[in-house]
Formats: sequence, C-alpha cells, structure tokens
Amino acid sequence: MSIVLTISNQERRTRLADRQALGRHVTNPLDAVRSVVGLHSSDPSTVYLSIWARAPEVAPTEISNALYEDRSLLRVYGMRRTLWVVDLETHPVVEHSSTVQIAPGERRRMEKMLEDGGVTQDGATWLRNVADQAERTIAEAGPILARDLTKQIPELTEKLTFHNKKGTLIGTVGVSTRTLVQLALESRIIRAEPVGSWISSQYRWSGMESWIGGPIPDMDPDAARADLLRMWLARFGPGTETDMKWWTGWTVKRTRKAIADIGAAEVGLAGGVGYVNADDLEPSPTQEPWIALLPSLDPTTMGWKERDWYLGDDASSRLFDRNGNAGPTVWANGRIVGGWAQRADGEVEYELFEDIGSEAGRAVADRAAALTAWIGELRVTPRFRSPHDKELTG
Repeated sequence: MSIVLTISNQERRTRLADRQALGRHVTNPLDAVRSVVGLHSSDPSTVYLSIWARAPEVAPTEISNALYEDRSLLRVYGMRRTLWVVDLETHPVVEHSSTVQIAPGERRRMEKMLEDGGVTQDGATWLRNVADQAERTIAEAGPILARDLTKQIPELTEKLTFHNKKGTLIGTVGVSTRTLVQLALESRIIRAEPVGSWISSQYRWSGMESWIGGPIPDMDPDAARADLLRMWLARFGPGTETDMKWWTGWTVKRTRKAIADIGAAEVGLAGGVGYVNADDLEPSPTQEPWIALLPSLDPTTMGWKERDWYLGDDASSRLFDRNGNAGPTVWANGRIVGGWAQRADGEVEYELFEDIGSEAGRAVADRAAALTAWIGELRVTPRFRSPHDKELTG
C-alpha cells in the first residue's frame, strides 16, 4: 500500500464541522449519537451534554425518551470496556467487535477477586450460581434497583476487599456492583431508567432481551470489526493505526486485519501515516466558523490517541486528568481553545487559552449562556475532574 494523498491538519479540522455535527447541527438525539458512532457514558451527564452540543434544540426529555421509552439508544459496554450510548442498529456491531472479547477475561478476574477477598474458595461456581439467580430475578421483576435485588439475593450483600502489596486495606466494593457489571458485560442485562434526573448514575436494571425486544442479532466478529472501523473512519478519519487501536481497544493484529478488510486508503498526515475509507478522498467543503462547548469525556475530544492537530500546548496539561480523561472543552473551528465549568450558582463559566477574535469570543459567550439555560436548575460536576475544571470552580 502506498500513500495516495496528504491531508493537512486544517482539512482534518474542517471535517469535524459536518461529520461530527459541530458546525452543522442535527435535530434529534439519534443523529447526534450517530455523528460520533457512540457517546461515552461513564459520566451520565456526558450523554445529554454531548447531544446538546450537536442538537441544541433538543430538550433533555427527548433524550430520555430515546433512551428509556423508544429505546432507539442503548447504554452498553463496548470498546475499551467503556460504557457507551449507541443506537440500536449499531449495537450488534459493538457487541461482536468488542464486548464479547472483554467479558470472559472480566469474569475470570472477578472469580479471582471473590477467592482473594475471602467470599468463597470456588469463585467460578459461586459467581455462576449468583449471577444466574440475579439474571432470573431481574428478568422477572425488572426494571429493578440493585438495592432491591440484594433483598432477594443475600449473597449480593458481600463485600470485596482490596489490599496493596504490603497487605494494607485500600478499599472495598459491593459484590452486587461487580456482579451486575459482569452481567452487563455479558449483555445479559442492561441499565434502564435512572432514579432522579438525567445526571443520576443510580440505574435500574432490566433483562437485555426484554429491553430490546429480542436477542442481539448475531455477527461474525471479523465482519463486526470491519463495520465498526468503517464507521469510525467515516466520522473520525483520517486516523493513525495508533488512534484506531486505542479507540477500539483491539490488539495490533486485529486492528491491522480490520484496516486490510475494509481496504482503507493510506494517507499522509503531519505526524506520519493515517487512513481513511477508500471512498473518502475528496476534500471537505469549506465550513462557516463554528464554536462548540463539549462536556467531559465528549467523543470528539476523546476520539484520537494522537491529538496534537487539535490540542494546544497549554490545553493538554490543564484539560485532561492523570488518566487521560478529558474535562469540559471550548472548541473553535476544529481546535480546543479553552475550557468551561458550571459554577455553584448555575452559570456556565469559561476561559479561553488564546485570542480567537472578538466575533468568535462573542459566539463562545452566547453558547455558554445557552448551555446555562439548557441545564437549568441542575448542577453538573464531571465525574473525572480536570485541573482546569477545578480552577474555574474553586
């Protein structure tokens, strides 16, 4: 394979406006999610704020309806063992490209945790019996909260303890939490409607098949990985092999096979070699200037491993925590130019790290005011707080 063309950093930034619905907004939650393949959902507020950034006329109730009434959007485990929101049609692709590869290793890990934590001497048998009982109970009584489930299955009240190498206790976690996560990783149950508002992470649980109306459609894993990579390149391309391996969580071997299976075209980038879909070699049309306020863990900010082309020098250390989790960001024409946070009084406050001009500055102020109004009486605190978020909120 040889390089067929060179794509500049400016062209990469231009692509974001239309493909990820940041310069050209969409009108519904489904299209907003599809514009980035899926939304990070480790922090529940990310889903709503990421959709608002791409579909600002959509109300929070419309997003909730898509998640819990229409169920056109699902909250499932996927790439990198991360919790995602994807649309119903994309779900089988995520399931067979990624989720099914993660679940067995996580089960073995939990079995060992049960034994090391003193819960049982036979982690495999214990987990099989308790997990099967939990699945049956959820199928019969769901959607159900974990605290109500533990009243029916006493084994779930056990605690797992964690020690450092010196034997010092460093933490505990409920067996119920780990068991439910394992069942979700195995796609046997799914998070249903939460208790309280859209910023709540206390979910009810439902059986997967009853929630989606039947079994998850089967797919060949290689075909699923090819489909997922094709989707990713359509929204995020060009990307490097490093980007694709990181975003998917696949091995180098599987990543390279998927690249070959879809016949991706090799292109030159400022930082090396990248790939696009073979039918995606034309330059993007010129876009009008655009501004976006993206939340913590937004899929655009988190979409690539190699981020120099959209991330300024100062932004990297201020907007990401030690584990690489992104905080809230301000974007202008395809680049991160600042960060934002919600103050205790509800107002969205921001800081620009560079001079973007008076017109763009006014546009940022307008977006901040619009976001303040959209969030309303709720207070959003990112689950993974960046240094800059802490600076703004004190």
